Amino acid sequence: MTMPRVANLRSKLAELKIDGFLVTDPLNIKYLSGFTGDAGVLLITENQQYLITDSRFEEQVKVETPDWQTVITRNYLGSACDLAQKASLAAIGFEDSIDYASYDFLDETAVCDIVAFNGVVESLRSVKDENEIAALKESCRLADQGFDFVLSHLAAGQTELDVSNDLDYFMKKHGASERSFETIVASGEHTTWPHGTATTREIKNGDLITLDYGYFYAGYTSDVTRTFSLGQQNQQVKEIYQVVLEAQQATIAAVRAGVSGAQIDQIGRSLIQKAGYGEYFNHGMGHGIGLDIHELPNVGTRYPDVMQAGQIVTVEPGIYVLGLGGVRIEDDVLVTATGSEILTNSNKQFIEI
Repeated sequence: MTMPRVANLRSKLAELKIDGFLVTDPLNIKYLSGFTGDAGVLLITENQQYLITDSRFEEQVKVETPDWQTVITRNYLGSACDLAQKASLAAIGFEDSIDYASYDFLDETAVCDIVAFNGVVESLRSVKDENEIAALKESCRLADQGFDFVLSHLAAGQTELDVSNDLDYFMKKHGASERSFETIVASGEHTTWPHGTATTREIKNGDLITLDYGYFYAGYTSDVTRTFSLGQQNQQVKEIYQVVLEAQQATIAAVRAGVSGAQIDQIGRSLIQKAGYGEYFNHGMGHGIGLDIHELPNVGTRYPDVMQAGQIVTVEPGIYVLGLGGVRIEDDVLVTATGSEILTNSNKQFIEI
């Protein structure tokens, strides 16, 4: 599984004018090699691929990375520099997410040139293969079940944290490994906080509720938001909900390979602006998901990222009006050559329990 990924990275070396690439980000290490340990680096050259880690993982790498040349040491970066020198490499790329101390060490130690790059492996990661798509679909299917569970168990008197903890138990019991971010359970006035986390606030009859959650399955995460009500809501809340839903549906309908993140964002955002709520939509339209909760491509007004078949993005417009309430609806969408496939399919009609 990992060999085509390494080949894809190697194919970029000449384009980047380097003859080796140093990988330090743990998720990128996992993606390229299959190594799940939490310490080490990769050095990939035109002809060799090295996993540099320490003796804690000596047996683990025999199982996870049998096709890699393994160097056991505590001096990860120093060993990478030694290997680069022995191979007479002229220039190696490195990920610009490293800390300053690591950069300073490379700058002082490497005999060859070192060149910082942003998003090289992340760009490769953004296009999913069949196995990755299958894992993401299962993660989304499980997320749909999680929403149904919350709806069937929600009651006045529960706290936001109660709902979050109950969902966490359900998801893990049914196959999820862990959540990918702090679950948002926002009720009442908290729904106007786009990234508010669950608190000890008790949910009351008449509360609007926003539930935003993501869980890993086989290493890949979903990301879903639903807004619903415990009891009746006034007509303006229902109007806002319909605006958000129509904006989301129009945005999803535009998702396809070749369309930019900025173009997709503008479609839904223009509908919200036309309805008079433009100032109340204060975040991007979405983002990629996969091994991490935020991956390429970006979907927002500032992003020229062009969608490619095999990428999976969220589409999540929202309107947040102080003194009234907030509404966000989010689905996970697979980009195809001719359109898209919605992977999260829980109910999106406005629900009043």
